[in-house]
Amino acid sequence: MVTLEQVEKLREYANISYDEAKTALENADGDILQALIELERQGKVQSPEGGGQYHTGSVAITGSTQKEENKNEQFGGNRDKSAFRQNMKKLFHWLGGIIHKGNINAFVVEKNGESMMRLPVTVLVLMVLFAFWIVVPLIIVGLFFSFRYSFQGPDINSSKVNDAMNTVATAAEEIKNDMRGDSK
Repeated sequence: MVTLEQVEKLREYANISYDEAKTALENADGDILQALIELERQGKVQSPEGGGQYHTGSVAITGSTQKEENKNEQFGGNRDKSAFRQNMKKLFHWLGGIIHKGNINAFVVEKNGESMMRLPVTVLVLMVLFAFWIVVPLIIVGLFFSFRYSFQGPDINSSKVNDAMNTVATAAEEIKNDMRGDSK
């Protein structure tokens, strides 16, 4: 006996009319797989590309419908795993390049024209990220003790950042001198 559910399942996979699905199922004694095979032989259903599989709950049927392929693509079922690996490789390569640039360029601390400390930019970034409330105030306080900061290295082509840092250091010196003058 053919059920309405079986007819609907076959119609979903085969994209045929209700009567055609019911007839095909009756000829196949309710076997959806057999009905699909017969419909393919009659030319009413296209053979699946790539030899995929139909799934009807508990029954796996050779072939695939466009609806299922779209559903699989929508939920990532047919994604190529190597694409993920390639993207991760690109990400790590990019991160490696950024870290390399941070390691060959330096944050330099100077006092009275003499270099006191030279840190790779990578180390400075990590220090700012993990100890922001210590590093930034130390840098600011250092300006009032005549420390000057700059960036040096092969990848630092613009002096705009260093000019801005010198402007801030000069402003800190002026504030310090003004405070000394006020206290006299």
